[in-house]
Amino acid sequence: MSLHRNDPTVLGVLMLDTRFPRIRGDVGHPESFQVPVRHAIVRGATAQRVVREGDPALLQPFIDAARALVADGACAITTSCGFLVRFQAELQAALPVPVWTSSLLKLPELRRPGVLTVDAASLGAAHLRAAGAPTSTPVEGLAPGCSLQRTLLEDLPTLDVAAAEVEVIAAARRLLAREPTIDALVFECTNMPPYAEAVARATGRPVHHLLTLVHERLKDLR
Repeated sequence: MSLHRNDPTVLGVLMLDTRFPRIRGDVGHPESFQVPVRHAIVRGATAQRVVREGDPALLQPFIDAARALVADGACAITTSCGFLVRFQAELQAALPVPVWTSSLLKLPELRRPGVLTVDAASLGAAHLRAAGAPTSTPVEGLAPGCSLQRTLLEDLPTLDVAAAEVEVIAAARRLLAREPTIDALVFECTNMPPYAEAVARATGRPVHHLLTLVHERLKDLR
């Protein structure tokens, strides 16, 4: 795909350094978006370093990769991991185009949201504060050690799509059993959108994720 400088339709996507499968609906699959995309892998940015370690040494490599995408014509920048919301302010300050690191940026616009994440033990108050959300926002993760969590955090080469859907629905139901007043769900994890429709059907709640956020924000740029 040929990119054009200042093209209002080209989205730059900063990718973690992973090998696990990315099906349609996953941020890493180019057909997931309604606009042309350019993916840039940030070498060394593993799920372990980003999700569980929150390694600050990765900030500059992400800035460098984002600047290259902008130089290549991207009108906005997003990422393949919601935990990168920790870098939201720094990335935005370093770039001349809008930056949407995470679906968690949607939280301040919602009335009673709850978050579904790949790893609840790693998603804390600092991430919510970086998104401008209350630190009391309810969070539920995938069951520790479940199929989808292992695939994503251990970077396995296989993905059981049927099991993943069941596991994401189960996490949503656990969250709502604990916090029944939640009226909207936000997927932190950019690998969860393929299961959004199934979760919405199972819970009766609208589901927001990075794809919905990005498409909303891109419309505002036009």
